[in-house]
Amino acid sequence: MLRIAVPNKGALSESASAMLRESGYRQRSSTRELVLADPENGVEFFFLRPRDIAVYVGSGTLDVGITGRDLLLDSGADATEVMSLGFGTSTFRFAARPGVVADVKDIAGRRVATSYPGLVESYLDELGVKADVVRLDGAVETSVSLGVADVIADVVETGTTLRGAGLEVFGEPILHSEAVLIRRTGAGEDAAVDVLQRRLQGVLVARRYVMMDYDVRVDLVEQACSLTPGLESPTVSPLHDKGWVAVRAMVPRASTNQVMDELYSLGARAILVTDILACRL
Repeated sequence: MLRIAVPNKGALSESASAMLRESGYRQRSSTRELVLADPENGVEFFFLRPRDIAVYVGSGTLDVGITGRDLLLDSGADATEVMSLGFGTSTFRFAARPGVVADVKDIAGRRVATSYPGLVESYLDELGVKADVVRLDGAVETSVSLGVADVIADVVETGTTLRGAGLEVFGEPILHSEAVLIRRTGAGEDAAVDVLQRRLQGVLVARRYVMMDYDVRVDLVEQACSLTPGLESPTVSPLHDKGWVAVRAMVPRASTNQVMDELYSLGARAILVTDILACRL
């Protein structure tokens, strides 16, 4: 039975469970459940602290896990990212008081507060920058005003919280993170893991694409298909009216309305869009 580690709380947990449910796996009905068996699919889920997941997977205690790329790298565990999952995105950056530090090299000899010491130390080592990394759990933006640190390294979304603390970001992002599927480094092939990855990939594609159907005159098919090339090639079927055909193709969800407008201007009619619930490519 495949043993899968899943975050036990927070937005990462909710998104991971939703994706697994869309992939056809059973998911828990209460957050109090910490272990859940899904015998029909041959898997067992373990709901753990996101920070611990890489450790369990890296040690071989569990086969695969879903966690953040930042947490994986910070853990130093013997685990490897095998697939990005498209949710839980964040950007990790340095910040300090305006005019104090302008470049990452200026961090040398200073104190850096962060909740991700492993990640920050590794990043600074790669750049050859020596600094005193101070580990804190949460609310690191207050560490500068309290005199604990000169610089912070933290997840930055809008920057509003940092500005409120009198800080501003500098330098290039340390890391662009998102939820990832991980395995123990060097783990061999596993058919159950392959099935899991195909299912997750199917959900990703279903979320990114819609199915578009429309009717168009035969003499306009080539132009229409250039607007909706699909993943491989669109399906073109004859209609009762010999001068028209029906076209079906997958279209990126983000550009749905633009493509519909272009098709309509070209002369296509009966343009319909439907969601894709699941797929295998």
